[in-house]
Amino acid sequence: MSEKMSLFARLRQGMSRSRQQMAQVMEMEGDDNTPLSEDYFDSLLDAMILSDMGAVCAEEAMDKLRMVVKEKKLRTNGEAKAALKEILVGFLQVEKPSLKWPMVILTVGVNGVGKTTTIGKLALRFQGLGRTIVLCAADTFRAAAADQLQVWAERARCPIVRHKEGADPAGVVFDGVQSAKAQKADLLIVDTAGRLHNKKNLIDELAKINRVIERELPDASRENLLVLDATTGQNAVIQAKEFSKAANITGLVLTKLDGTAKGGIILAIKRELGIPVKFIGVGEGIDDLQPFNPHAFADGLFNDLPEDFEE
Repeated sequence: MSEKMSLFARLRQGMSRSRQQMAQVMEMEGDDNTPLSEDYFDSLLDAMILSDMGAVCAEEAMDKLRMVVKEKKLRTNGEAKAALKEILVGFLQVEKPSLKWPMVILTVGVNGVGKTTTIGKLALRFQGLGRTIVLCAADTFRAAAADQLQVWAERARCPIVRHKEGADPAGVVFDGVQSAKAQKADLLIVDTAGRLHNKKNLIDELAKINRVIERELPDASRENLLVLDATTGQNAVIQAKEFSKAANITGLVLTKLDGTAKGGIILAIKRELGIPVKFIGVGEGIDDLQPFNPHAFADGLFNDLPEDFEE
């Protein structure tokens, strides 16, 4: 099995809980060749809600599906399911931006979502593309944060800028920017504190960090990535809303999509906030953080992901 094939096998496994929820509901109304009925529409709606998609998003998808069924005169469960997959892909599809260098990736998210691990995997991924990276440990409020990032820096063999615990995060970022400029690095990845208990403090801190980056690297392209734990379900939507108030979030990283999570939460967040998913984590391995593919996601949701799926 090739690396690409094994990746999509892991994606299929990662989508297993959502797929099981959907299959249990839909299979009660027959197979793909069964004539389409109102009961099947109801089953699809229930299945999507059970996958953590949220009632509003699921109902919107069903409204669009009914229109497509009527316009195209679809007659079977399989035809309706295929049309629904395309609708869901449409909800998730975004234009792929071209990478411009130098780049700064600011990562935010509550503690425990896998933010530091995500940073390390991003560093290794971009390093594999031939890019030079500097890591910046601006989470100075959690004692182990810089130490954890240091481990990833050593694994990726890239420099890290860190200060002592309790230092001003914006000051760490300033030094990180200077280091990246001095080394002519392609990419600076910044870790930030994951507190939500004091929203004003969080907003002020992130605003200060952003001002430093904009002043010191005005021509760098920017990504503000929010890291979310897929297993938290609808709570991930709440986190996304809160962090969107504190920072201009440009993309999401959904971690722990490893079979214990219900992946429909991706659609709920995209619909409510309009923020695209950029990466998903489908396992603990270094290569298990992968760019998000809407078609693969929809196929995995319905157990239609072929062994030879190609991006």
